[in-house]
Amino acid sequence: MTTDSTAVDQRLAQLHYWGPYALLAFGTIISAATTDTFDIGTAQMYEGVVLVVAAVALQLWWGRAARSRPEPGVASTAYYAVRWGIGFWLCWLNPFWSFYAVIGYFTAERLLPRRLIRVGLFATAVTMSGSYIGGLPPKGAGGWALFGGLLVVSLILLVAFMRLAELEDERTRKQAATIEELARTNTRLQQALDENAALHAQLLVQAREAGVSDERRRMAAEIHDTIAQGLAGIITQLQVATTTKSPETAAEHLASAQTLARHSLGEARRSVQNLSPVALADDPLPEALKKLVADWSQQSGVRAEFTVTGTVEPLHDEVAATLLRIAQEALANTARHAAATRVGVTLSYMGDDMAMDVRDDGRGFDPAQLPPATTAGGFGLGGMCARAERIAGTVVVESEPGQGTAVSARVPLVRHES
Repeated sequence: MTTDSTAVDQRLAQLHYWGPYALLAFGTIISAATTDTFDIGTAQMYEGVVLVVAAVALQLWWGRAARSRPEPGVASTAYYAVRWGIGFWLCWLNPFWSFYAVIGYFTAERLLPRRLIRVGLFATAVTMSGSYIGGLPPKGAGGWALFGGLLVVSLILLVAFMRLAELEDERTRKQAATIEELARTNTRLQQALDENAALHAQLLVQAREAGVSDERRRMAAEIHDTIAQGLAGIITQLQVATTTKSPETAAEHLASAQTLARHSLGEARRSVQNLSPVALADDPLPEALKKLVADWSQQSGVRAEFTVTGTVEPLHDEVAATLLRIAQEALANTARHAAATRVGVTLSYMGDDMAMDVRDDGRGFDPAQLPPATTAGGFGLGGMCARAERIAGTVVVESEPGQGTAVSARVPLVRHES
């Protein structure tokens, strides 16, 4: 765009430089050919020659002076006035020299200060109106009336064209301002896009790190809830088998240890592959919990009951796995710490939510006395809370010393995808 504008400016400069010469030459040729038509005498012809030479000299001077005076000023105003005077005198001699005088219309804005533009245009209109009626001075009252009428029409057209030019200039300025504002907006938009790209890259890194951290927590929780508990159970069974004097009892506990080992191995494989717990592979959650409670009761020697309330519905795998893991952890904590004689597990379907409660009549404890790692970051009660929160659920622990413990998990009821 800048290159095109420069080329246009150069062509306009050439036109303003050579235009007066061309128009003066054309007007001189036409005037010389029509000397008989307008009854031009010898003295007038000499006047015309002198004026043409003066016009050429004036143009040569201005061609050099304009290089150091590109803006309208005293020199350009004097040039315009002298050129108008030469043109007016030539048109007085022969109206065809108006071809030279008309250039005043096209150079007034370029040569005159803003306050003198209308004066220059008016003076040019006087010269041109005189040439339209066949030359000055007008002949008779009719000639003066015709001259006045043409002058008025010329001035009206000048005002109209000047108004149109002003409107065009205003439109051009507004368009330039709009383009400039769009350029600034595009710059700001590009900066915003660059910032968003950098932020997106940063978020990807953070999401990747969060995914790695979440996977580590998942694996740690799975190991704690499955392998660690299975190994603890195996150790317990082996200890009983090695201390008992009854071969039948020892064989029974060894068989239990083998079953626990196989179960723990299956859970380890499923944890690595991020699959559902083994207990949910073939059974829905109520059946899996019922078997879990029965197996736990047999291994711990504590009486345990399982109850289902509400209408049983197929659950999303993640919801079922979360409740099963919470139940395993709650029962494991009861076996290790509660010294309970009775345990009750209730699974409740409640429309858009479901709840699972694990209650015991053990020694209880003061929840406020739990260390922070256990309540927030450990794999016990804190782990149960973290599992529930991952599916927009909650876990509440209620207990008092000597009054037993109740673990209540409440999660959204998300149905299994067909």
